[in-house]
Amino acid sequence: MNDIVISAKELTKKFGNFTAVDHISFEVDKGEIFGFLGANGAGKTTAMRMLCGLSLPTSGEGKVAGFDIAREQEKIKQNIGYMSQKFSLYEDLKVWENIRLFGGIYGMKEKDIQTKTDRILNHLGFMNEKNTLVRDLPLGWKQKLAFSVSIFHTPKIVFLDEPTGGVDPVARRQFWEMIYEAVEEGITVFVTTHYMDEAEYCDRVSIMVDGRIEGLDSPKNLKEQTHSQTMDEVFQKFARKATRNSD
Repeated sequence: MNDIVISAKELTKKFGNFTAVDHISFEVDKGEIFGFLGANGAGKTTAMRMLCGLSLPTSGEGKVAGFDIAREQEKIKQNIGYMSQKFSLYEDLKVWENIRLFGGIYGMKEKDIQTKTDRILNHLGFMNEKNTLVRDLPLGWKQKLAFSVSIFHTPKIVFLDEPTGGVDPVARRQFWEMIYEAVEEGITVFVTTHYMDEAEYCDRVSIMVDGRIEGLDSPKNLKEQTHSQTMDEVFQKFARKATRNSD
């Protein structure tokens, strides 16, 4: 894993006098599962929006998939996948319609969309649900479908913003098995989560506090550095330093 696919140098975002992201610097290697943690208000969502080309930085610089986040936002969007807990699928469309729609949005050829749609439905075991409206699927199924759609175009990087929120532990484990499969296909995973057991599944984890990265290392090393038994303990020790409570 020598190729750097995400880099941030002194990346900063201000809203008036409020500094949401405060001079953060880090790199993510190709094929890595990189956990991006922080309490509500830590600035992680704002940072992710800059990396996805959805928000311009106030200062600093960054590259994603080789493209500059301030000047080449459209190229970044073509080379990444994105999944949010809040919005990833159209509830009033059928399962197969969602897949086809996003294939078109990602600029895929019609023939490739048709072939890959059937492959995904088979892989997920969703063939019998292909004509089901997404709103009628169980939440865990929606999340698995949303993830499959986010990597439908085989992006270099997929950004996952709290992707397993609200689903049961079994569904969360199944979701992470899909993440591992994506990594085996060469996709880099950048994930935020509130579940500290999921942080254990990451190759490296960064922990944001008040807009700054206060910890960045493997889960094993972070536990050793903070004399903690679990990632939940690690997180609590860093989070105690926080002085603000809104993003």
